[in-house]
Amino acid sequence: MRVIVERDFPSVSRTAARFVARLVRERPTSVLGLATGSTPLGMYQELIRMHREEGLDFSRIVTFNLDEYVGLAPTHPQSYRRFMQQSLFDHINIDGRNTHVPDGRALDFEAHCEQYEKLIDEAGGIDLQVLGIGADGHIAFNEPGSSLGSRTRLKSLTAETLRDNARFFGSIEEVPRLAITMGVGTILESRQCLLLACGQAKARAIKETIEGPVTAQITASALQLHRDVIAVVDEEAAQLLERREYYREVERAQSLLEAGEISKLLPHKS
Repeated sequence: MRVIVERDFPSVSRTAARFVARLVRERPTSVLGLATGSTPLGMYQELIRMHREEGLDFSRIVTFNLDEYVGLAPTHPQSYRRFMQQSLFDHINIDGRNTHVPDGRALDFEAHCEQYEKLIDEAGGIDLQVLGIGADGHIAFNEPGSSLGSRTRLKSLTAETLRDNARFFGSIEEVPRLAITMGVGTILESRQCLLLACGQAKARAIKETIEGPVTAQITASALQLHRDVIAVVDEEAAQLLERREYYREVERAQSLLEAGEISKLLPHKS
């Protein structure tokens, strides 16, 4: 796992946006997996800026969102479809028909989840999956104890998740108790994952995800099994990492390699 420690939220957002933008430019028909929540907001704002000021073209991009609350209409103020429209889709030149968010009002949830998996497969799979992380180490709505081989499905939310998300609603009683979510197994099939985390509240989860054992109790730890994961975290989220200095050294070496200055990494001859 490549670990990039940035100074703060704006720096994390800019770095994350650069990874997404690079893929969009190199492969204009890419399939992006997208996340909601406060953490990716800065990244979306930077992508909007790149679209407006640098001509970043999303016209042939396809997207799949990780999850959606059960029972909320797409127009509900707290639905994830509404979040994506307001935070990104309405401000770039993406074809609305190419944006996919699970339907929280599906009449047959099992069939809908199977269809969502089929749509991802028919699109050629997800090239880059953006992920946030919960304070308890969950990705998407794969709560602690979720199968690491799970697929898109209906999931009950934990009391901790309900408390964390209550700030977006009027009260905890208004937070839906169920969600449709991509499974851990679905996420691990993405060609690349981009994990974002900011703030002291995420420090323990990031420590356990990156340096702890792989366990279903910390579903994000399954990312250790993925062949290509980039974690971009701020100083506060990285504060408990024991190998922070090593991660910094790796990034310095990566920067030199990308600049074509490999000679600076070779042993000096006497």
